[in-house]
Amino acid sequence: MSTVLVTGATGFLGEFVIARLRAGADRVVVFARPASNIAALVAQGIEVRSGDLGDQASLRRALAGVDLLVNLASLGFGHAPTIVAAAANAGLQHAVFVSTTSIYSSLPAGSKPTRIAAEQAVRDSGLPYTLLRPTMIYGSPRDRNIWRLIKYLSRWPMVPLVGDGSALQQPVFVDDVAQAVVAALHSPAARGSEYNLAGGTRLSFAQLLREVCAQLGRRVAMVRVPEKVAVAAARGLQQLGLGISAEQVLRLQEDKVFDCSAAQRDLCYTARAFEVGLAQEIEWLRRPPPMPD
Repeated sequence: MSTVLVTGATGFLGEFVIARLRAGADRVVVFARPASNIAALVAQGIEVRSGDLGDQASLRRALAGVDLLVNLASLGFGHAPTIVAAAANAGLQHAVFVSTTSIYSSLPAGSKPTRIAAEQAVRDSGLPYTLLRPTMIYGSPRDRNIWRLIKYLSRWPMVPLVGDGSALQQPVFVDDVAQAVVAALHSPAARGSEYNLAGGTRLSFAQLLREVCAQLGRRVAMVRVPEKVAVAAARGLQQLGLGISAEQVLRLQEDKVFDCSAAQRDLCYTARAFEVGLAQEIEWLRRPPPMPD
């Protein structure tokens, strides 16, 4: 039995990765900040090792006796060199790092250079590594993308459509990413490899909006907004701490579709169709709230 250390376990994807790891034969250990909400992990009997991703000493302690690493903590925050160095010194059998397809964006995103440098640090480390790059992840009320859209479209009679809405999207269901993470961890073919993980459906943003409306049983008017107007409005709202960022608006104009054949070959990766995953997410909206204690 191998011992797996998971960083970022309290996040959206972490919940699903932990569930899949616990269904297997590995012993699961979690690395989390002291301020993190670890109650659900503790309730499952999972060992939690506390520390800070930027602190080499606490990472060394957390990696003691660990065979495998799953790093779900964002590579965009600048902690990657510390994590990679500690992992390389720990003599791990394999380390899986989750990055993002946003590194392919043509936009000058603030975190892009940090993410690219983080990926290079992984490659240069000498670690037996795998890099996974999911597209936009959705699949539960904890997702910050499709769930927000579902909530908006369930309440309002119109939605702004930036440009013509023709840019292609390929959202990926969270548990499909979790499956790939666990498969990569135990796949000899995945060592030293990098994979893009996209959903099972390619559709334009306008089609995506229509699918959400159809499944909600809602008729919502799409009001086309010129890109320049939308970007200016987003910048104003961003300064007030409201709405979406200008970068997010601009990214809606980019095609975000990717070839996943390598993941299908090496990881037995199968991504569900968007309409299937969306139906599962909408079920969360229709569940009755829990009864008070």
